[in-house]
Amino acid sequence: MLGLLCAPGAVHADGNDTPFTNVIALVSQRLALAEPVARYKWARHEPVTDEPRENVLLNQVEEKAKSAQINPDFARQFFRDQIDASKDVQNALIANWRVAKAKPDGAPPDFAKETRPKFDRLTQSLIGALARIEPVRHADDCPLRLADSLARWKHLTRYDASMNAPLMHALSHVCALGGVGAVG
Repeated sequence: MLGLLCAPGAVHADGNDTPFTNVIALVSQRLALAEPVARYKWARHEPVTDEPRENVLLNQVEEKAKSAQINPDFARQFFRDQIDASKDVQNALIANWRVAKAKPDGAPPDFAKETRPKFDRLTQSLIGALARIEPVRHADDCPLRLADSLARWKHLTRYDASMNAPLMHALSHVCALGGVGAVG
């Protein structure tokens, strides 16, 4: 279906869609952290949703966005999408573990020493990536450029197709006109 959304000639004239590819790669890295987070929460019998922590992160993101001259509402929505996509993955993993009556592979990570620093680095990198997206996110061809970049990225990486829905969710507000391949 993605191929249908990427009509020839829809790519921006400068041909530089590196900002989209960077966002896609960083979002994918962030989604990959959902598995160790799910293991951590499973081992400690903690709920997937942690609204106080989510609100702290979203407030921090708004401040960082202002400093980076990014629309804070855009940054907040983008990171809300990241959180929600991650929770979708975590909930699916935990549901599978419950059904299988099995425990996840591997010991839960040391969240404070291993996982949280990775999230913090990705947040900073994503803020920088959003700054590079900001000038093009209102362009009419943004959703198609994003779709084209995503198709190329999937082709060049060892993309896990089971992550398609969370990835699409995580990218749904990159472009002001809508999600990947959306038509205004």
